[in-house]
Amino acid sequence: MSNEARGASAVRGFIRADGTRLVDGDGEEILLRGVGLGSWLLPEGYMWRMPDGGDRPRRIERMIRELIGPEKAEAFWEVYFERYIGRGDIERIAEEGFNSVRVPINWRFLTGGAESPDAAAAELVRADRLRLIDRAIGWCREFGVYVILDLHGAPGGQTGTNIDDSERDRPDLFLDERYRRQTVELWRLLAERYKDERIVAGYDLLNEPLPDWFAEYNDRVMPLYQDIVRAIRAVDNNHLIILEGVHWATDWSIFTETIDGNMMLQFHKYWNNPDTASIRTYLEFREAKQVPIFMGEGGENNPDWYAGAFRLFEEHRISWNFWTWKKLDTSNSPCSIRKPAGWERLAAYAAGLAELKEEAPGERGIKLEAAEAERILQMYLDSLPLERCDYRPDVARALLRRVPVRIPAIFYGCGGEGIGYGRGAAAAAEAAEEAEVAAPGAEEGVEAGEGVVEGEGVGFRAEDGVDIRFVSGRSGTANFRHMGGEPWSEEDWLYVRLHPGEWLSYGVEVGVGAGARVGAEVGVAVGGAVAAERVPHMEGGCSLKLCARLEPEGARDDLSLLAYSSAYVAVALNDSEAGRVQVSDREWSELALPGALPLVRGDNRIVIRSEGAPIGLKWLLVQAD
Repeated sequence: MSNEARGASAVRGFIRADGTRLVDGDGEEILLRGVGLGSWLLPEGYMWRMPDGGDRPRRIERMIRELIGPEKAEAFWEVYFERYIGRGDIERIAEEGFNSVRVPINWRFLTGGAESPDAAAAELVRADRLRLIDRAIGWCREFGVYVILDLHGAPGGQTGTNIDDSERDRPDLFLDERYRRQTVELWRLLAERYKDERIVAGYDLLNEPLPDWFAEYNDRVMPLYQDIVRAIRAVDNNHLIILEGVHWATDWSIFTETIDGNMMLQFHKYWNNPDTASIRTYLEFREAKQVPIFMGEGGENNPDWYAGAFRLFEEHRISWNFWTWKKLDTSNSPCSIRKPAGWERLAAYAAGLAELKEEAPGERGIKLEAAEAERILQMYLDSLPLERCDYRPDVARALLRRVPVRIPAIFYGCGGEGIGYGRGAAAAAEAAEEAEVAAPGAEEGVEAGEGVVEGEGVGFRAEDGVDIRFVSGRSGTANFRHMGGEPWSEEDWLYVRLHPGEWLSYGVEVGVGAGARVGAEVGVAVGGAVAAERVPHMEGGCSLKLCARLEPEGARDDLSLLAYSSAYVAVALNDSEAGRVQVSDREWSELALPGALPLVRGDNRIVIRSEGAPIGLKWLLVQAD
């Protein structure tokens, strides 16, 4: 079957809301799991490794214009938009198993930089810029990847920061009626253009409107949403409407009513606990309003966090989109653009620390020739295509929990007791006895065992009652703020202390491509895939490695001799016993499960159970043999 035929066959009608679910044209439930195409049509300074002087499109444009002149700058941007996202990117996205992309659009991209608030939107939008979006939609249609159109930078700016390309760090969209009118007109124009395009999943009306320091304008967001929806529905009754809350899309208090029968609410999630408690507000909204919800932007962390956060969304039946697919010199996005030699000199110019040699001598110490700047920028353009990027397969594997993958032990299943974790009667009794013994010492500030001060917890998954502690033995709250993708330090790492009889469940996936996946716990189709298909396991199977140690028997720091010979980790795979491995060391050790782990294609459930003595579990690593 050709790519085009395969892509077309995966798309069955328009995606729409059906109560709390998203469904396709056949009424089959679908979860969107995708990536954002950040920095393509709205270049972001941090994705270019630029300082504040180059933190948004208009400032980057000015820098390049000053360095190489307006004509060469215009040519630079034409090549940039042409190359940043290509057919190969969309093909790889589909091959990885993602089924959607979110396309952030800047108003100034559509107008070629023209800004005239008195003009009609149709007078300013350039046809050649729309054709770039058309081309990307065509590739997505070819490979069966849904498209979400995201107005990331609205006329005037909806956020008032660098991310919306604001000129004066003000949300002028909500302060000037002319920008409001242009935004409504723009959405009608886009809806009329794409009204019959089934591969377009929906319209994301505004990205992250109004951070809390502009909260005085919050009451202007919903009226604008309503006007945009009316304009869209005048020409397009097919597509899903996607609404974001205020304050980085985290505050949903503005959603007091349902303004359309085919809508979805979106939140964003960065740098915090990947647990159910952190998203409970959104889950409750979903049930109260009977609408589907979407984690439309999250990431900029490390693969260990990804392995927890994105599985959390799937187990709660939340569609999601990772931010972002590609950026410069990165370890925590799938595609890393190679940084050209001399790039720091451009950054110094943007920061005001460098000047052109042709200029009169000034106080800035770094001199930059126009020819050198042009050479550096050309090297950057040459590095944009996917085939010239450094690919980070571990990022996609962590997002999808696909083998090979490391899973921190704290990211066990989110289905609650009996599904994600379990505690036998003996384990519960031991935990109660330990708490009773530890109580006097805790009051005096004495540490219980080797973990946290008893009763304080770590501020993560406390409602589960699972014993989570710091590997280092310190007390405090969990730290998930690793914005540059830096790995957890020893002070950051958490582990789970398992009493005998306690168990934890972990979902992992084996190689399903083209967006097709069915979760055994999620129980829904993704990308039009057929539910619950199982095929024989891969030849040779997989291997399982655990990082574990023996734990003290009780609240006091003691281990019986018997514990050294009786502590085991028992492993079950998809409800069948898969083997045992002995734990005999009080230091963290990497332990391999004997024999192959016969995973099946699709979703698998691994259960880790403590036997004989308490053990600590830090992570598990599932690899293909």
